[in-house]
Amino acid sequence: MWEDSAMDPSVREKIERAIRDHEVILFMKGTRSEPSCGFSARAVEVLDALIEDYRTVDVLSHPEIREGIKEFSSWPTIPQLYVRGKFVGGTDLILQSFEDGSLFETLGLERPAETIPQITLSPAATEALSGFLTEPGDVVLIEIDRQYQAGLSVGPAPKGAIQLEVSGVPLALDRLSAGRADGLFIDYVMTKEGAAFKVQNPNEPPRVKQLSPAGLKRLMDEKAPFVLVDVRTEREFQTARIEGGRLLDEALQAELEALPRETPLVFQCHHGHRSQRAAEHYLQKGFRDVSNLAGGIDAWSLEIDQSVPRY
Repeated sequence: MWEDSAMDPSVREKIERAIRDHEVILFMKGTRSEPSCGFSARAVEVLDALIEDYRTVDVLSHPEIREGIKEFSSWPTIPQLYVRGKFVGGTDLILQSFEDGSLFETLGLERPAETIPQITLSPAATEALSGFLTEPGDVVLIEIDRQYQAGLSVGPAPKGAIQLEVSGVPLALDRLSAGRADGLFIDYVMTKEGAAFKVQNPNEPPRVKQLSPAGLKRLMDEKAPFVLVDVRTEREFQTARIEGGRLLDEALQAELEALPRETPLVFQCHHGHRSQRAAEHYLQKGFRDVSNLAGGIDAWSLEIDQSVPRY
């Protein structure tokens, strides 16, 4: 380690003890569940794909550690990864070692066999993508982030990328994206904004759907089975309510817990922010058909039922 007599000995001792006490430790900005910068998020993404148990230290909450770890490692940026007391590097080195496979060995893991995802292109997507490949050596780069948002671009295949050819179109994916891409279907469709690629991924986890007031009205008119959950306060509920909405009190919470996880749930509040958080909470509890009323009861009053008071 590079020594600097200017470093506070107590800070050095904290860093050394943290590295000594944890087999894998990442000094990062933010937390594992909520990274505060893209580089830290990418490092967490790689580690989460490989191991379940590792420690993180939020340097934003500990300014002395933020500066001290840079001196301790003689490395100017955050995040920084240590494995069994040895410095691995920052995000670039973490990604590089993941792509070339050496990170598996560093972590004491068996390197998995390379798997080629099954990807399908529609005829329209095949034609459109082929038209973008104008330079020799270009491929279609597919990136799928940890939220399963897909990105398409064109360029040379990065070193270590998993490459395949579909309908004559050369494709390349980094290892993280490849692990999320099996069964991917790419189409090219017309939208209100013009032609665009549409990516369907069967591996994508359920998401909270944004339901318009008109969409909620349609469900009501069709007498579709669903539970309309009002997450506002009792006072707000008494001020204005949507017919059929039920206040999320202790009794309803217990009832929801006992429901089959395929039960459709629609959450609403005043403007749609509190209900979005509640909807995400119940999505994490295993419910698969969860919607949030976009704009809340205020939008409902403006667009559907003006007899509902606005406040």
